[in-house]
Amino acid sequence: MSQFDRTAGADAGAETDAAADLDDADRDLTAALRTESRVLPAEVFATLGNDTRVDILRALLELGADEDPVSFTDLFERVDIDDSANFNYHLRQLTGHFVKRSDDGYEFRYPGRKVVSAIFTGTLTERAQVGFFPVEGSCYDCDGDLHGWYVDDTLTVGCADCGAIQVSYPFPSGGLDDRTTDELLQAFHHYVRHHYCLAADGVCPECTGAVETTLVRDPDEEDLDLAVEHVCRRCNYRLRSTVGVTLLDHAETLLFFSERGVDLNTEPFWTFDWCVSDERTTVVSEDPLRVRLSLPCGGDELRVVVDESVTVVETTLVD
Repeated sequence: MSQFDRTAGADAGAETDAAADLDDADRDLTAALRTESRVLPAEVFATLGNDTRVDILRALLELGADEDPVSFTDLFERVDIDDSANFNYHLRQLTGHFVKRSDDGYEFRYPGRKVVSAIFTGTLTERAQVGFFPVEGSCYDCDGDLHGWYVDDTLTVGCADCGAIQVSYPFPSGGLDDRTTDELLQAFHHYVRHHYCLAADGVCPECTGAVETTLVRDPDEEDLDLAVEHVCRRCNYRLRSTVGVTLLDHAETLLFFSERGVDLNTEPFWTFDWCVSDERTTVVSEDPLRVRLSLPCGGDELRVVVDESVTVVETTLVD
């Protein structure tokens, strides 16, 4: 069941059918209005497999094609090529799918901007490693010291004593540039939090397709009895997390912590045991499945109950 389905009980059956009919009608209308032009993956790689075309994309970035169209003359002068006819040929190969042409010049289309981001942030071209460095906070399992490391395009924070992993997530190597380890960790926090909050809101962080979110009992991860699974129906992108991570963007949770001097927007989420383990998670009902999270702060506790689609259905403040 999708997290957007908030129907309950047999009385909602008629409304559910009506809503489904409207949804189908909306989808039919969207399909009728939508046109697509798809490029085969092999053609994409063939198009980009040329130094001059990559240089053109780089020049568009340097000349500010995100903000305003760039003229042919300015673009030609920026790229190291003498033959304007040859340059024009390569520019035409990019125009349409990666670059948009207008009377004012050339600017990025979204796929072109994504390619630039992937190439020039190091996602596709660099392999970096960062050895162990200390991380503030303590292990949820043994209260030991935390360390971070970066290997194979993944940043991990784990316990130096018991080996428990607090968080491990892919992170573009460009994010390492010009940052101290503290700045790196803050950027990592925002990056991962943003991805999970997007998925919890039903939007795929990879392709913006529709995401279905469900609770999973006894998942493959040995250290969790309950997990949340986000699956994109468009590209099959998958995310697994604790139940607690889905509450990082929940209004009442944010307010509860804010009133006690804790900003969940900036405080690294792996410092909270309810975000990296299910020790504060309790199954309160099997049919229908209901799970309660107990979130402590400042001597008080917020109890949040979610359903099988990880939608919050009840909150209780315990002083």
